[in-house]
Amino acid sequence: MADADVIPIGSGGRPGRGSGRRTTPSAAARALAGRGGQKKNSRARSGPDGKRTDSDTAAGGPVSGQGVAAQEPRVGETAGALPDVDGPDLSGLDLGGLDFGRLERVVRELFGEDGERRVAEWLAFLRRRLSGDYELDEFGYDSDLTDQVLLPMLRPMVEKWFRVEVRGIENIPTDGSALIVANHSGTMPIDGLVTQVVVADHTGRPLRTLAADLVFQTPFVGELSRKGGATLANNDDAERLLRQGNLVGVWPEGFKGLGKPFAERYKLQRFGRGGFVSAAMRTGVPIVPCSIVGAEEIYPLVGNIASLARLLGVPYIPITPFFPLLGPLGLIPLPSKWLIEFGEPIRTDEFADGAPDDPMLVFNVTDQVRETIQQTLYTLLMQRRSIFF
Repeated sequence: MADADVIPIGSGGRPGRGSGRRTTPSAAARALAGRGGQKKNSRARSGPDGKRTDSDTAAGGPVSGQGVAAQEPRVGETAGALPDVDGPDLSGLDLGGLDFGRLERVVRELFGEDGERRVAEWLAFLRRRLSGDYELDEFGYDSDLTDQVLLPMLRPMVEKWFRVEVRGIENIPTDGSALIVANHSGTMPIDGLVTQVVVADHTGRPLRTLAADLVFQTPFVGELSRKGGATLANNDDAERLLRQGNLVGVWPEGFKGLGKPFAERYKLQRFGRGGFVSAAMRTGVPIVPCSIVGAEEIYPLVGNIASLARLLGVPYIPITPFFPLLGPLGLIPLPSKWLIEFGEPIRTDEFADGAPDDPMLVFNVTDQVRETIQQTLYTLLMQRRSIFF
């Protein structure tokens, strides 16, 4: 059977109306966002008690990156404004005596006509980072870094390595909130990163993800995940993101799905207690089932070093055909062929007010979402010609 075609972006689903109960982020989210509460280039002033305050913080505005210089950088004495990204003119830019006319010619020779625009975008991005002219929201999300660095770094893996084909993208609302619920697999949470790229590229909207505590307890990984749009997987933060009109992604299997043996591939584990369903019900947003085929084969899990995992306080230490036998080379994922399908939205805005507190109803909807994903996985597996093609 022929491979699935990429479905053009359309519109579908129905944004929820939201109940508006919670108006402030949870304590966990505030801890993630750190103590930076203002733009770096805003003026700080002293309050009546002599402590420093900030206009952006007092107004509840967005926050900026931390540890970034607050002043405009000086390069020599002739540093001027960076070129407009829409119509860059590098030849007229003078930074420390550099010959940007020659740089412009080199860029055109190496990257073509589009290269000049990309270099201008990068220069503008670097200027914003150096001057602190960028913002983080209350969860620590850095949209500028995500769009300019993180997603472009992941895109070759998605397009060239895994050759991801997407179906049903029209089932994701073009505006308003939705909760995207997907199966989780592959030993490492690469499927979450791939889903973020797919949603961003096909809808033009960021996907805010819910991640386990362990992610944010890991040095560097936690900070990078926070800047890339992830926050703690708890109901308070999920509901707040949904009420703000975001697309939110959740993988309810958690580590049980990631760390299951290769022999149990594509057999869904428990979806927890249905917390994601109650969050969707409270905010009245649609649930979009997402089925991912291909992630199970990137790191075939054949064993687990349980004693070392307990010592390190992690769910498992994987043994694959190539890791730890080949050392760092064993961390390269196999180039499996991926199919991702977004199913028809399941509406939650028609349930009664007390629905989120009805455990039987929540369980039934959770089971409906799980069964939809499971059946779609079987269908996609039959349509995939082979693991790698």
